[in-house]
Parts: sequence; structure tokens; C-alpha cells
Amino acid sequence: MRKTCLKMLVLGIATLAASSAGAAERVVVGSTNFPEQLILANIYTDVLQANGVEVKQRLNLGSREIVFPALKSGEIDVLPEYTGALLSYLTDGKSKAHMQDEVIKELKAALPDNLVMLEPASAQDKDALVVTKETADKYDLNTVSDLKGVASKLIVGGPPEMKTRYVGLPGLKEVYGVDFKEFRSLDAGGPLTTGALGNGDIDVARMFTTQGIINSKGWVVLEDDKEMVPAQNLIPVVRKKVLNDTVRAALNKVSANLTTAELQKMNRSVSVDKTSPKDVARSWVKEHGLAM
Repeated sequence: MRKTCLKMLVLGIATLAASSAGAAERVVVGSTNFPEQLILANIYTDVLQANGVEVKQRLNLGSREIVFPALKSGEIDVLPEYTGALLSYLTDGKSKAHMQDEVIKELKAALPDNLVMLEPASAQDKDALVVTKETADKYDLNTVSDLKGVASKLIVGGPPEMKTRYVGLPGLKEVYGVDFKEFRSLDAGGPLTTGALGNGDIDVARMFTTQGIINSKGWVVLEDDKEMVPAQNLIPVVRKKVLNDTVRAALNKVSANLTTAELQKMNRSVSVDKTSPKDVARSWVKEHGLAM
């Protein structure tokens, strides 16, 4: 009897250890609603599947205000995130952390108990204000501070959440004293915003520093000279319920290989060359030997 019980106990421990080290039954990878997120979510999917994890995708769901609660509630399990932006969201813009290490430290403490952030990539993608070369020359714009005297004449466009997020209009007013003539609700650096900037419907666009279209169009990124936008390293955020050794190792390999220059290149492939995010992701994964 004792031998049988002991055998069952050993088998139970072995099964638990194998479950911890093995693949989750199924992981749901989600994303917000702009091309870079679709690229990253497909990278996560390909690498997880290459390591034997069954993956379901729920992509292009909307802004962080929609998607992060879905992660917290368990509707999705894995989400590509940005350290500074997520910290600002979780602290209602109250965190003053800017440097990479302090942002990561505060973010770990601010995350809900059922979520874990894995290793950060060196890659960063920051919110940025972008103008055409003609607008930059006309108003002598090089930095965000340069907007202070002329913003009342300019129309700014960006995602709806720019109106309320601290790193959007509220922060621009508080940190830089910038009030625009008008705000137009468009998208997160997507075709609505880039099209509006290109055809002159807006004068200033809220975009992302890794967007390949900026260089291809000769547009100007205004320097965030007062460092309003904190460090924005790419990180996988995962629900504890699905996190095991396999999932952790797979996603950490993505972070270890992902650079800002590669993000810019991949974004250009999607937004300028019109390659699908899925194909761009698959090429990157193969190039880095993360899948067969």
C-alpha cells in the first residue's frame, strides 16, 4: 500500500514537472490595431508554434484601452507591449519614470497579479510627432518645443486615445505648453493618419519612430527634447495561467533578437512595400533561426 502511494506521488510530481516545462494546451495571442502589432503578434505565433504550442490568434482588436483589459480578463493570453506606454496606462499617467531600467522596475510592480512581463527587447518604438519637410521649413520646426509658438495655427491628427493619454495632448500641454488649433481623430499611425499628413488635411501627425514610411516620404520627426515619452522597449506580457518554460523561452528568444532597426525595416515592408504582416513576420523568424 505504501509503495503504491509513493509510486503515485512520484508519478504526480513527474507529471506536474512535465506540464510546467512543456507546452500550454492553447495560447491566444492578441494585438492592438496597427501594423507593427500585427507583425509582432505573428512573430510570437510562429515561434510559439515552432516550439509545439497550439496558438489561436485574436488580432487587430483596437487600442490598449480595449486590448489590455481583454488580456487581464483572460480573453487573450499573450500581448506584445511597450514598457513606457503600458506603465503610463497602468498608473494613469502618474509615473515619472523615463529611463529604461526604472520604467521596467515600476512596470513589474504595476502589473496585475495574474500577468507577467518577460524579457524586454533592445528594440524601442516611441510615439512621435511628425511633420512634412515643407511644414518643418515653413515654421522652423526641429523639436516639439518649437511648436509652442505656432501650434495654435496647426491641426494635429492621431488615434482617438491621443486626446486623453498623458503622452498625447494632455502631456503636450503640461510639458511643452502646446495647444493645437484642432485635433482630428484618425488612427494609430495607419493609412488615415499618413494619408491626412500627405495630402495636407493635418499639419502634425502622431506616429511611431519605427515607421518606415517616415523616411520614404522625407518627413521630419520632431525631437522630444523634454523627454515626455518614456523608454518604450518591446516586451511580451503573458497571463500566468499559460506561462511555462516553453512559452517563456520561446518569447524571450524573440526579445533577444529584436532590434529597433529591424522593426523599422519590417514596418517599411508592410506600410510601403505592401507585404502582409504575416509574411514579414515569417521571414524574420526564419532569418533568425527561430523556426524551421
